[in-house]
Order: sequence, then structure tokens, then C-alpha cells
Amino acid sequence: MTRLEELGITPVINAAGTYTVLGGSRLAPPVIAAMAEAAQTFLDFERLSAAVGARLAAATGNEAAVVTSGAAAGVAIAIAACVVGTDLEKIAAFPAAGAGVRVIVQRSQRNGYDYSARMTGIQLVEIGRDSGTTLAELDAALADGAACVLVFVGEQFDRGAVPLADVTAAAHARGVPVVVDAAAGVPPIANLWLLTRAGADLVVFSGGKGLRGPQTSGLVVGRRDLVAACVANMSPRHTIGRPMKVGKEELLGLLAAVEWSLAQDEPGYLARMERHVASWVAGLSDVPGIHVERGIPVAVAEPLPRALVRLHGADRAERDRLVAEIRARGVAVHIEGDTTITLNPQTIEEEEEAPVLAAVRAVLLARSAGTPGAA
Repeated sequence: MTRLEELGITPVINAAGTYTVLGGSRLAPPVIAAMAEAAQTFLDFERLSAAVGARLAAATGNEAAVVTSGAAAGVAIAIAACVVGTDLEKIAAFPAAGAGVRVIVQRSQRNGYDYSARMTGIQLVEIGRDSGTTLAELDAALADGAACVLVFVGEQFDRGAVPLADVTAAAHARGVPVVVDAAAGVPPIANLWLLTRAGADLVVFSGGKGLRGPQTSGLVVGRRDLVAACVANMSPRHTIGRPMKVGKEELLGLLAAVEWSLAQDEPGYLARMERHVASWVAGLSDVPGIHVERGIPVAVAEPLPRALVRLHGADRAERDRLVAEIRARGVAVHIEGDTTITLNPQTIEEEEEAPVLAAVRAVLLARSAGTPGAA
């Protein structure tokens, strides 16, 4: 009996995506070995962290890099770095050190993850409207001063927002750094260097999503002085980042994940995802009561293909029931809006494509036959 079986936990096929509630992503093959190597050692942690950061910076074409305990922690540390730098007295004064300090964010990009910025005590200054922001509104906010501008990148954050290149130009004209949350920004792997080349001063990635590293890891890349300030605000020091401890296992694991990711055939990977989506669309196209097509949902960070299954005549309650029935068959799927189920191939292995189709098709056919939950 496995440990999961002992605990009464049944694994699922993940056709939803790299969500924390499903365990992030699969570890890339070299990551497990790297973490196991670290787990059996004692060493100078800060020396290891610096060496890993230097290797990651070189591999990604950035001035500097540091590993954090997830992307949310990376955002908190990046904001702290912009607020207090390496000033030891100010570092020791959080959250009071952040009181009244302005961090600018576009209202259309507000989301639950900006809690990581707010926990430092800063004042999050919204600009624009839900529908978007103008460059003039950004300029006006910058005129009143700010520790930084916080930008979220991804499909759901780009609509109506001031483009990153324009944000960085306006902010840098007033000496204000730009922090980018790109947690789900890989793929494409080139975002590891393209966002800083676009002017971002610090960019934060999740280590446990597209990079397939430890789920409890994040990567911050960018300006050497600001990365040094991140380090000054992190564990093992007694700082705001102390509860966000990174282990030696995450350090070596994320390094292995990034190096592995950079060596992969990304076009081939993207083509494989398209094949999975095409198979699902074809396999569901004759099911009554739905419309299925290849598309990219509105509320996602990654511009990756999905099979979008729109349920005719359904409401949210029925949609949720169908999702639960699919989950009961061992497949986790995602949702969009009130009546759409999405199938995401990002974390699917070749042998899982057919079981995903079988589970979804069975539930939807039972719905069309008027027998919910039928086997």
C-alpha cells in the first residue's frame, strides 16, 4: 500500500493546469535527484544560495537571481526590497516600514495575489478602471511618488492595461522600479529574459508551474542591486521573509528545473499540447447539448490552447455537478464563466489523453441521456 492509499487519497489526472490546489506540476526528471542530493547534506546555506543565484542569472541572461519559497513569497520580497532596500533598520521595522509607502497597480490587474504586496504594509494605489488604464493616469500617479509599480502579466491582465514597455518607460523616467508578477509566465521559456529586457526591474516566476521545479519554489530575476535587497529581506535573516524559508532542496531543485527547461524542445511541447486539444475536440464534437472548440479562456495567465466545452442550457449549479462527476472518474478539469468546462493539456502525459476524453465524454453523454452520474 502506498502512502497516499494509507491516507485515503486518490490521485487524479490533471487536465486543469498547474494549480496549487492540484499540486502544481510534475517535477522534471532531474529535479528529484537534485533535491535528494541536497536533502542528505549540511552546508553553508547562504553560499549555496548565492552560487545557485549566480548560475540561474547566467542561464537566464539576467544581472542577478534568487530563489524564493514560491512566487507569492517572491512578490512580497520584491516589494520589500523596493521599499527598504538593504537598510537594516528599515528591514527590521516591517510592517511599519511600509506604512504610507505607495505602490502603484492598475485596477484592471487587481487580484488575490496582490495580498503579497499588501502584507508589507504598503498602500496599494489603484489607477484606471476595471476596463483599463491610460498612460496619462499612470504618469499622474507616478508624479506623486512610489516605491515601485506592480504589474501582473498574462492573458487576463493584458486587456486594457498599459503595456509593460510603456509602464517601464514612464516609471524609469521618474526613477521608479517596476516589479512584474509572472508566476505562470512559462511557457514561453523566453519570458525568463524577455520581461527584464522589456525594462522590468524585478520579475517573479513560479518554480512549480511551467518550470516543473519544486512547488514551494519561486524565481526572482532582475537588477543586481534590487536582487541584493531581496536577499537582505529573506530568510535565514530575521526579516519579513523569515517565514518564507527556502530549503537547500528547493535551491538545487529549482536550478535543475531551470536548466532542464532551457534544454527542452519547446516547439515540440507546444505541438503536443495542440494534438491533445485536437483529439479532445474531435472526440467530443458529436456529444449532444454542447459546443466544443479549441480556444484560450479569458481568465488564464498562460496563452496555451484548451478544449473549451460550452454546455447548452446549463447553469452554474449543473456545471459544477458535471465537474464533480468528471472528478469522481479520476480527472480534474477547470471552469470558465458559468457554463464552460475547460480541458488543459499542459500537465497531461501521452497516456493520459484518452482517459481524459473517456471520462468527460461519459459524463456529458449521460447528461444528454438525462441520467446524471451514470457509469
